[in-house]
Amino acid sequence: MEARLDIFGSPAAAKIQRYFASAGKVVTDSGLPAATQELVKIRASQINGCGFCLDMHTKDAAAAGETPVRLAMIAAWREATVFTEAERAALELTEEGTRIADAAGGVSDEVWANAAKHYDEEQLLALMALIALINAYNRLNVINQLPAGDYQPGQFG
Repeated sequence: MEARLDIFGSPAAAKIQRYFASAGKVVTDSGLPAATQELVKIRASQINGCGFCLDMHTKDAAAAGETPVRLAMIAAWREATVFTEAERAALELTEEGTRIADAAGGVSDEVWANAAKHYDEEQLLALMALIALINAYNRLNVINQLPAGDYQPGQFG
């Protein structure tokens, strides 16, 4: 598989990436735990079928110390006992925030209230922004058919 466009050699893509990275830095610097951030990126990327982002975020999470069991269980987080209640709330918000078109009414009040039990307002804002950003990255990469498998941990950071 080859990408439809060379987004790594495009001046316009570089400009877009700078804006995305700037927004991502706000999330990274927030009080939202780094492990939760990776779980969110991986779960949204699973839902959206973004191989490039799955390759990147699973490798980055593993390099940061995430366990193979937890990485393997993200897609089945509801049945898994390896996630905290806060992580489970973030994963549930990620799913509803990613599947907005599938859920008439968007994110339910129940899912929002559950997330709000575990995260303060700044963390919730970071979580919302992260869900939006990873979904944007997923869509760009899936539309472009960006191949996966060659990412090296920390390659872009």
